[in-house]
Amino acid sequence: MRLPKIYGFLKKDLDLIESALHESIQAEHPVLRKASIGLLDAGGKRIRPVFVLLAGQLGDYDLNSIKKVAVSLELIHMATLVHDDVIDEAELRRGKPTTKSLYGNRVAMYTGDYILSRALEEVTTIKNPNVHRLLSRTLVEVSIGEIEQIKDKYVWDQSLRDYLRRIKRKTALLIASSCKLGAIVSGLDEKNADRLYQYGYNIGMSYQIIDDILDFTSSAKELGKPAGNDLLQGNITLPVLYALEDKDFKEMIHETFANPDMVDEESMKIILTKLKQTDAIRKSYKLSDRYLERALTALDPLPHSRAKLTLQDIAKYIGKRRS
Repeated sequence: MRLPKIYGFLKKDLDLIESALHESIQAEHPVLRKASIGLLDAGGKRIRPVFVLLAGQLGDYDLNSIKKVAVSLELIHMATLVHDDVIDEAELRRGKPTTKSLYGNRVAMYTGDYILSRALEEVTTIKNPNVHRLLSRTLVEVSIGEIEQIKDKYVWDQSLRDYLRRIKRKTALLIASSCKLGAIVSGLDEKNADRLYQYGYNIGMSYQIIDDILDFTSSAKELGKPAGNDLLQGNITLPVLYALEDKDFKEMIHETFANPDMVDEESMKIILTKLKQTDAIRKSYKLSDRYLERALTALDPLPHSRAKLTLQDIAKYIGKRRS
């Protein structure tokens, strides 16, 4: 089963959110408008809006308020992708040219800034101060994560804690906030809102770990970018950290990346083969499973409902992802 089928009953509301996203990024400047629409039309799972909607259905579901939160969070996510592609000098995302490759770094950065500004404008209409506090704290952490990712590039001796803190800021916090903000605007009590935050945090950690695994185990066609691209860009992900425990792999990495600009496709193939010969992939999936178990445990006290079952099914789907 594909992921969208799991939450198929949300299609009508998700279509409204998609329309609202298009309305939100209609910039007056033609280049800014074209760049923003191109990014939106490139697609995406819209998983953050899905979490907002499902969390909202556990409370007093008001689509108007829910929609504003969902649009805002997806726009924030889109803005971070544009900035990421500039930092990583990425030419492709989901198999399509990035904003950076089409328009250059300056336009890409302004596009990201514009989309982020529209996200904040969307959420200002919600009068609950708890929404603004959580969103602002999340944005601060996401921004710190962007800087940390730059700082940690090609740093081979970083710890597991460094990696986990980085993916927390990169992915998990925005998903956790999606769940909690959906709960807040729907009037859920603080305990249940916090449970949904914990669910989202652990789902986000697992999701990013599996993404980092797939960067090595999937084909370039499946990824929409070269296999091992994160490593090529100097981003040290969990499979690499585990593989570096192998002496031969560690020596190979240090020799190959002594001059990162000289690493070619053939060198990367050798590294990918060697990494798969270590225990790194299995250990990475094992850690992902631990986060998934915590996510499901966080949902246990919530009352039985279709939304809760769907959140559980999404967790199980993520745990089984192999492509």
